[in-house]
Amino acid sequence: MSNILLIFASMSGNTEEMADLIGAAIKETGTSITIKEVSDCHAQELLNYDAIILGSYTWGDGDLPYEFEDFYDDMEGLQLTGKKAAVFGSGDTFYPAYCNAVDLLIERLTSCGADVVTEGLKVEYAPEGEDIGRCRSFGEEFTVRVKE
Repeated sequence: MSNILLIFASMSGNTEEMADLIGAAIKETGTSITIKEVSDCHAQELLNYDAIILGSYTWGDGDLPYEFEDFYDDMEGLQLTGKKAAVFGSGDTFYPAYCNAVDLLIERLTSCGADVVTEGLKVEYAPEGEDIGRCRSFGEEFTVRVKE
């Protein structure tokens, strides 16, 4: 059985809502998942799990939030080959680099050798309406990909 680590950063609660929806969908499949805020863990912990999901809001004009900066830097050089990964995040289409933190985290995971198995999930503001289903489907699809 696979064990999944989901790490997120949330300022307004939007990304945390996404993490909760994704995590609940994964738990319903009977798969083990640990959910942590990025400020409560270290990049080295990624090595202890079979699969990784990262979630972050985008700050300003497309930056990672300060809470994710040290973790992101500490990921550099980690060998994540053989680990399945996915990324999600919330943002605001007002800014030119909508949900760019998702793209930055996908690039870092890929550079560390992780196999990013789903397209990054981007939601404007908080998940509502169809976005709730998209979050749940993201978790379910990731679980299927991890078991392949």
